[in-house]
Amino acid sequence: MALLFLEEDPWILEHESCEKLQREIMGQLTERQKFPRTHSLYAQISADIRLRLKQFNNEVDQLKQKLDASSGSNAITAAESERRVRQIEVLLTKALQMQKLFNEQLTEKRMEERQTLLGPRSIDWDEYSSGTSRVSVDNMRAKQQEMLSDQEKGLENLSKIISRQKDIAHTIANEVDFHNEIIGDIGIQIDRTDQRVRVETERVGTVGRKDNTCGYWIVIIILLVSIIVVAAL
Repeated sequence: MALLFLEEDPWILEHESCEKLQREIMGQLTERQKFPRTHSLYAQISADIRLRLKQFNNEVDQLKQKLDASSGSNAITAAESERRVRQIEVLLTKALQMQKLFNEQLTEKRMEERQTLLGPRSIDWDEYSSGTSRVSVDNMRAKQQEMLSDQEKGLENLSKIISRQKDIAHTIANEVDFHNEIIGDIGIQIDRTDQRVRVETERVGTVGRKDNTCGYWIVIIILLVSIIVVAAL
């Protein structure tokens, strides 16, 4: 049975690369929690995490395929093959855990924003209508005012979020306009370059035709001189 030196096995290096990628993704998941869901960095980190989760799953799948190939060709021992199978199972478990954490964090952020917008829970009127827990009309009015105040704060927070979204949209629109101007300038430069190429091409053709005409005149002059010399003799 052919044995492969483990320290030279690229499979081990690729496995270590997967573990490193997993640690980086966990770090990004922690970093993302520092920002509100409406923040541009939250969206940027989320998009990067999604790409890296796909990359992680693809690399784990490649490890499994290479392990199957090595086991089938007896390049590694049965014990080493079993050990690597368990390592792949650990990576698959981590992939599921990261995906679950990614979704749970998103749900948690949504709940936090909802609580911030709507304020504390509404009054349990059944509590006030029961036996010894009755309250006076003044207290009820005070509670109503408190609820209205909380709702106004929620609407104010919602207005701020919408304003931030508009700012982000304006920033994106400005970036698009800037890149469109760059593309327009590039198009103008390309047109100018194309025009110069055509002019130079025509100029080269003109020079070529002049060179051919000059050659014809030289031949004619030589013939005339030869005729004159013969006639003189």
